[in-house]
Amino acid sequence: MVFLFSGRMIFSVGLGASASKSMAAMTSSFSIMRYTASTTTRAVRVLGTAKPSASIVNFRRSLCRISATNNEEATAKAAAANADSGAPTIFDKIIAKEIPSTIVYEDEKVLAFRDVNPQAPVHVLVIPKLRDGLTQLGKAEVRHEQILGQLLYAARLVAEKEGVLDGFRVVINSGPDACQSVYHLHLHVLGGRQMKWPPG
Repeated sequence: MVFLFSGRMIFSVGLGASASKSMAAMTSSFSIMRYTASTTTRAVRVLGTAKPSASIVNFRRSLCRISATNNEEATAKAAAANADSGAPTIFDKIIAKEIPSTIVYEDEKVLAFRDVNPQAPVHVLVIPKLRDGLTQLGKAEVRHEQILGQLLYAARLVAEKEGVLDGFRVVINSGPDACQSVYHLHLHVLGGRQMKWPPG
């Protein structure tokens, strides 16, 4: 049995009968290492010199996902603290060509470029060139109707250019609870693989 500690909750992961027997047989060649996955999540990971079972490998992958999720949440909370400061975002620097990007589509009002941390074979960000107070979808006003429509149409053009017009997803993260990390409204165009539901 392996335990994962997260805040005040304790999750146990059963390794199955065969994995448990293997664990007992290899006790002498294993060591238990404790590490911190984030400031709020601690985990116990079982490491060994023998080839780990599928259950152990899957458990390690789960820990990586938990760690990544906590990092995303922390990043989103930190970004939200400065959301309305008016300070330039990384996207403003990309628009100004101060930071290089791989541009997929551009017109006078919209810019689309590849995400540096893709979550699918096709992962393109579509942004308005002028923020105009549109830091997140939750801040949209009637005056933003036109640009919101242009962003969605640009997402369609990107999907066509990328060859995924028959199946793609458009995601907008709005606010810290949605893990928005850059407060300049942006659409994620994802495709090139089978999407799952619910999205997460």
